[in-house]
Amino acid sequence: MEALADLGLALPVAPKPVASYVPSVQTGKLLIVSGQLPFRDGKLIATGKVPSVVSLETAQECARQCILNALAVVAGESRSLERVARIVRLGVFVACDDGFADQPKVANGASDILQQIFGEAGRHARAAVGTNALPLNACVEIEMMVELAE
Repeated sequence: MEALADLGLALPVAPKPVASYVPSVQTGKLLIVSGQLPFRDGKLIATGKVPSVVSLETAQECARQCILNALAVVAGESRSLERVARIVRLGVFVACDDGFADQPKVANGASDILQQIFGEAGRHARAAVGTNALPLNACVEIEMMVELAE
């Protein structure tokens, strides 16, 4: 996809599930992508809670990587990102310290890149939720729902 190249980005190999689930499920035109962790080259970019262990900026980078991983799943399942008609929804989970209230700022790392890649079709509904822990001690996990064109 040209927009990825223009941003200097490339899709990674889609990560394999780390437990008993499938990477995505399609129902009708909707493709629901399972929660993605910030794996890059097989390793988590950062682990621990935001902001005491992981900075806000690093958490935003992790959110961007989660989206690239999710898009890799989409590309694998739909055979092309060109079939993405719209990003429908993101669920962004941030492992954070008590009192941290900037989950939306972490989630913006994901939302902004989707809008840069897909333009208006990248604008989406979203939940940004703080939690006490995530799998593998990841600082961010993102699930995504995408509408595919026929």
